[in-house]
Amino acid sequence: MPPSVLMVAEKPSIALSIARFLSSGRMSSRRSYLEVHEFDGRFRGLDVRYKITSVIGHVLSIDFPPKYQNWDTTDPFELFGALTIKSEANPKAHVCKHLQQEARGCDYLVLWLDCDREGENICFEVMESAVPVMRKGSGQQVFRAKFSAISEKDILTAMNSLGEPNKNEALAVDARQEIDLKVGVAFTRFQTRYFQGKYGNLDSSVISYGPCQTPTLGFCVERHLRITTFVPEPFWIVQPHISKGGHQLLLEWERNRLFDREVALMFQKMVTDTKSVQVTDVSKKEDRKHRPSGLNTVDMLKVASSALGMGPHHAMQIAERLYIQGYISYPRTESTAYSASFDVQGALSLHRKHPIWGDYVASLMAAGPHTPKSGVDAGDHPPITPMLSATESELGGGDAWRLFEYVTRHFLGSVSPDCKYTRTKVSFAAGGEKFSVSGRAVISPGFTAVMPWLAVADESLPTFSVGETISLSEVELYQGRTTAPDYLTESELITLMEKHGIGTDASIPVHINNICERNYAQVQSGRRVVPTALGITLVRGYQTIDIDLCLPDIRRFIEQQITLIAKGQMHYTRVVQHALQEFSAKFNYFVAQIERMDALFEAQFSPLADSGKPLSKCGKCSRYMKYIAMRPSRLYCASCEEVHHLPQNGAIKLYTELTCPLDNFELVIFSLAGPDGKSYPLCPYCYNHPPFEGAEVIFGGVGSGKDGGKGTGKGSRGMPCSICPHPTCRHSMIQQGVCSCPECDGTLVLDPISAPKWRLDCNKCNCLVYLPHNAHRISVSKDHCDDCGSALLEVNFNKNATPLTGGATLHKACVLCDELLHSLVEVKHGKAFFKRSGRGRSGRGRGRGRQSRGRGRGRVDPRMSFRDF
Repeated sequence: MPPSVLMVAEKPSIALSIARFLSSGRMSSRRSYLEVHEFDGRFRGLDVRYKITSVIGHVLSIDFPPKYQNWDTTDPFELFGALTIKSEANPKAHVCKHLQQEARGCDYLVLWLDCDREGENICFEVMESAVPVMRKGSGQQVFRAKFSAISEKDILTAMNSLGEPNKNEALAVDARQEIDLKVGVAFTRFQTRYFQGKYGNLDSSVISYGPCQTPTLGFCVERHLRITTFVPEPFWIVQPHISKGGHQLLLEWERNRLFDREVALMFQKMVTDTKSVQVTDVSKKEDRKHRPSGLNTVDMLKVASSALGMGPHHAMQIAERLYIQGYISYPRTESTAYSASFDVQGALSLHRKHPIWGDYVASLMAAGPHTPKSGVDAGDHPPITPMLSATESELGGGDAWRLFEYVTRHFLGSVSPDCKYTRTKVSFAAGGEKFSVSGRAVISPGFTAVMPWLAVADESLPTFSVGETISLSEVELYQGRTTAPDYLTESELITLMEKHGIGTDASIPVHINNICERNYAQVQSGRRVVPTALGITLVRGYQTIDIDLCLPDIRRFIEQQITLIAKGQMHYTRVVQHALQEFSAKFNYFVAQIERMDALFEAQFSPLADSGKPLSKCGKCSRYMKYIAMRPSRLYCASCEEVHHLPQNGAIKLYTELTCPLDNFELVIFSLAGPDGKSYPLCPYCYNHPPFEGAEVIFGGVGSGKDGGKGTGKGSRGMPCSICPHPTCRHSMIQQGVCSCPECDGTLVLDPISAPKWRLDCNKCNCLVYLPHNAHRISVSKDHCDDCGSALLEVNFNKNATPLTGGATLHKACVLCDELLHSLVEVKHGKAFFKRSGRGRSGRGRGRGRQSRGRGRGRVDPRMSFRDF
């Protein structure tokens, strides 16, 4: 049996491209958890069997152990010294199992992850799963492929120059992840719990802090404060007008402008009294506008926002898609300099027949392309370059075409000659004051022929000679007012972030997107980033307590230290410990001084007691709690001074004054928006304080912020009635559950308010099953199917639309096994709802005793612990 080589790429589409190039298209493909492509070939002088597969981004993610996940029992300060664990980033994808399965018995591993720090980090995540199950051999077994484009040439070159994965770069990513996790979660948990428990109109699910996110917001708020505190001042400009050779010319004053009107009037009179201006100098020289350097990520994102109208996060997604499809080189790079070996002629030849710029490329190649302008070589990837020629129709138009067109035109411009033009300046004197006028005439457009938005405009002037006198047509005294700066555009914000070392070329779009998603800022007309009231209050609060928290200085220092880790010049542990010590001290001071920030919140937002409308009764004091509909939605009991979080992104209403048998709180019904949105009852207290161990799940959309420790607010943890295992409560899963979900390990539960479109909803995923619409009433019986163990449904059909013989209306049957009932079922958002029989299919039913997946005939799992009955 020949040796085997496992190759792993970062995405399935890249793995497919690599396999096609290396096998010349002669390969077989199969599906495991992810696609695997196989072929025979040569590797390091041996005949081998290749297997090429992929991961889907990061294999592992960093988080806190379970004991630190509970917001109520964990002091946020403890998180600075807490251990962290790495677990599978996407357990449902089974990537770790896939890697172990494919690596078992392999002799070599070749890593084709993206060639940046994150890709290097994923290399070691792949190795953690793959290397232990590989066949042990002598010599090097793990190799790293370095490439910058998904093209046959780049892939073959990388294959012939394999190296080793870089541990230092991987550790640099680990350091950043640990620092950001601990600092972000500690501040976020404290702020969220403190402020959401006091104010009703905070329009954000989580009051988050981030070492990069917050300084980014700080730039926006700083500009806002400059705008709001700006005091305009009037100014005056003397503007002489002359006419010659059919040209009407406005002369520019050497003094520019004055802020004293009386003095400006004096100068106006002096010039007017002379009645003419005299030419004192005429200068004419050749000038040039230099072609651009190569295109890096930050410049691409700035142009995408300012010229193409794309947000940086969206633009980066488009660029990554073009890279994966092989149209452009790797889009994450800090370099603007091409290497000396860059094949300019070869890159240009791809575009000779392009319908738009093909003629320009042909003329450029005929004249000989210019050496690309020198730029910065950051040592990572070459500038972003088109790797294929494509038309608008091939790319499907839209943003993908517009971004590809810009990348291509920028590349063509970078290897084109400079734009040449003549600049003429004529100087004048009148009344002792000096004035001038300028003109330009293009000699050769150069690169602006393919980048017309940068073209130099022709501004012709009549012929002047020194000593010539010209009569004044008018001497105007123009009055203006100074204006405040405008809000930062995304392009300007990116520039500031790059200048101050906030984020990387890959993460800058993410930080801008985060402050917008969390309602700290909004992107308004002109792609301007305007902070919201919450964003302004947060930054002003940091400024009153510790201005370092919203300035870029600390983050810039951390990024410098992380870069030293990547270069092997600084130890990972030392950098992480030092950063955490700094932030933990600042956290303690922040907590002690939080009332200073609270004073700002108090002035901006409404107390909980003044917010919301009465909805349901509290189980402790029997008084009505107020429902606060603004995100994050919650119930507030003014008497007990307690806040009860609710699921988000839906509607809440009272459930006909029914109460929970455990705590006497009135139940409410939560309904997700949309025609297929599920509904389920919940007890506000049980939802926030699950009475049964193991019954707490992420449920109901973006919610309370109890999100497993990361502080993002993505997913509301709680226990609705649809997963409650209470054995006698008629709202619980035990009483309303019907059968196992065909999509996950959840239970299909009867939606109590879905009439007349009766349905079963999964209590864990979005699978739903529509029941007969011609039913007047449907309920869950206490009886069970003898074949599959599912609860029987009692269906009361409308008498005018009953499918039963003899006009009967009542039908009691199993939704899985009964021929009639099963034929009336419609499945949405799930797999086919297969009919059950007693022959070997019980695994999908409730299984007679599989308590976690069905009603289980009234038995209670002994592992569940009751709070109180």
